[in-house]
Amino acid sequence: MRAIVIESEGAAPRLLEDADESLLSGDVELDVLASSVNFKDGMALAGKGIARAHPLIPGIDLVGRVTGSASDRFSAGDLVILNGDGIGESLHGGFATRARVRPDALVRLPVTLAPERAAAIGTAGFTAMLAVLRLEDAGLRPDAGDVLVTGASGGAGSIAVALLAGRGFRVLASTGRAAENGEYLRTLGAAEVLDRRELSEEPGRPLQSQRFAGAIDGVGSTTLANVLAQTAWGGTVAAYGLAQGPDLPTTVLPFILRGVALAGVNSVQCPLPLRERAWDALADELDPALLDAMTTSIGLSETIPHADKILAGQVRGRTIVEVTQ
Repeated sequence: MRAIVIESEGAAPRLLEDADESLLSGDVELDVLASSVNFKDGMALAGKGIARAHPLIPGIDLVGRVTGSASDRFSAGDLVILNGDGIGESLHGGFATRARVRPDALVRLPVTLAPERAAAIGTAGFTAMLAVLRLEDAGLRPDAGDVLVTGASGGAGSIAVALLAGRGFRVLASTGRAAENGEYLRTLGAAEVLDRRELSEEPGRPLQSQRFAGAIDGVGSTTLANVLAQTAWGGTVAAYGLAQGPDLPTTVLPFILRGVALAGVNSVQCPLPLRERAWDALADELDPALLDAMTTSIGLSETIPHADKILAGQVRGRTIVEVTQ
């Protein structure tokens, strides 16, 4: 099989044209049809602490066709999606032409969703939908006011903007490249584009002017602290990332004086019913034309150098990996 392999801790990843398939283990065998590059994949390829086992095939998501199964849930020929569940971190992932995986987190590809578009959605889009569902379950409705998305030009942020706008929310999109990406974000449905420096430079007062009815944050640190401080009474902030950092320099005041809720989003250990709910919603709600407009494609041979670009914030939208290229 063809695969990217990180052979030992600290070793640079290598593309192997004849990787040993005996590396693989799992009850469901797959031909990998496509994968995608996420921020976490960039960290793994750059040796930034994501890889927890070696040797390791990175790639935290995949779309594949079942070729054999010891699980009665799947049969040869089934098209399936896998995001998280440890692949690309402690289990072999999607940057290969073959995979063997656990059946526990496998989701059947919705019939209305092409495999290439499912790969374009990937972990980023799946995470974005989980965040949208957290806001929905908290009772947030479009008439409540503006909803903020931070890190909006990245993969998860882009899809979050499109999903929220499609649901009728007035979306504010925060990005570090406002001049470059403003038109792109407005095309996805953003009503306003904010320069990230408004939120990221210094932690302000723990309670600030109430600007947002809710928010989706992929940045963490000072940005998240300021978002919480500017969220209106009873609002919810769904947090999934730490692009700025894992720290949170705030106080309990937004929570106890305004009833703000901070809702964590974890795509790795997501239970199967929620996985299926999220993928069904993505198939129903995400405009294919918008998805195609935010998607670029690279071959497996281009994936390793792509890591530096995604970590530097130079990648907009989503990137499919064509594993045979």
